[in-house]
Amino acid sequence: MLPIVVYTDGAALGNPGPGGFAAVLMYGDKRKEIFGAYALTTNNRMELLAVIRALDNIKSRGIPVHIYSDSQYVCNAILKGWLFGWKKKGWTKVKNPDLWQRFYPLYELLKPQFHWVKGHSGVPENERCDVLATQAAANGPFDKDVWYETNVAAPDKLL
Repeated sequence: MLPIVVYTDGAALGNPGPGGFAAVLMYGDKRKEIFGAYALTTNNRMELLAVIRALDNIKSRGIPVHIYSDSQYVCNAILKGWLFGWKKKGWTKVKNPDLWQRFYPLYELLKPQFHWVKGHSGVPENERCDVLATQAAANGPFDKDVWYETNVAAPDKLL
């Protein structure tokens, strides 16, 4: 059985700043590109959101899923088992708990395998995601990263 192959990337112009995410999903000869942007967010949030949005787009079940990401933050969370410890501790003392809580059920449902790839190393689909995410961060249209703006970037939290 052919796997679904997914490449993802996130970008932030300033960290925090305007951010973008992108994913390329491939299955056989089918290909889909997704991307989006947020007015104020972080690179790590966009890296993780790229994976979430890609998994949200997979409707078939029982097909192996391979995710390639240049984010050590995302890959290590799964490959080193951090994700499971964060869940056991109720998502306390973890950055981006809202996104990890969105990711976890998708992970359980699809059981994707994660593969880290070095960024900017000439891997065509990773490079494509970088272009899409960076363009999205630069040009929008921008959504609002409500959780981040409310819980992290709120002015009263910065004092």
